[in-house]
Amino acid sequence: MQSFPYQKIVVISVTSSGKSTLANQLAKIIEADFIDLDSLHWEANWVEAPDDVLRQRVDQATSAKSWVVAGNYSVVRDFIWKRAEMIIWLDYPFHIVFWRLLTRTIRRSVFQEELWNGNRENFWTHMKLWSEESLFHWLFKTYWRRKREYPKLFLLPEFSHLKIIHHKNPAETKKWILSL
Repeated sequence: MQSFPYQKIVVISVTSSGKSTLANQLAKIIEADFIDLDSLHWEANWVEAPDDVLRQRVDQATSAKSWVVAGNYSVVRDFIWKRAEMIIWLDYPFHIVFWRLLTRTIRRSVFQEELWNGNRENFWTHMKLWSEESLFHWLFKTYWRRKREYPKLFLLPEFSHLKIIHHKNPAETKKWILSL
């Protein structure tokens, strides 16, 4: 798509907001590479890639002419955001994100959907809300922090070049993507 002026885009949000779905759709529309940071971060058996390995993988992936990244990993934010031209922030209400996480976790567990590098989610792992392995724990831990953190990051001089698109509900995002 030649009329869309941005070729290096990052989609950010909390877990289960639809980052990967939107980033993948947008990458197809603008004919760019789709980069899912989770796929570069998670090794087989839910082993996390060391930071230096993740940084190398992301560096290589974002050296392309055009790309759309889905993800928020702070360990690679410095160079992804410096290379990016646009950030799309999916800032949805908590109840929407929580519902999406619940239904996605159930679906992935029941159908044993393969995610990255052979990994599959386990419903009972996520139900252990006190566990660092639970995505629900992660959602509660990060949801309000991200609402405070992102606006402050957008104001930093090193990120002043970024066009910020801030969607506050899925209908707004859908309308925007359909307008492209």
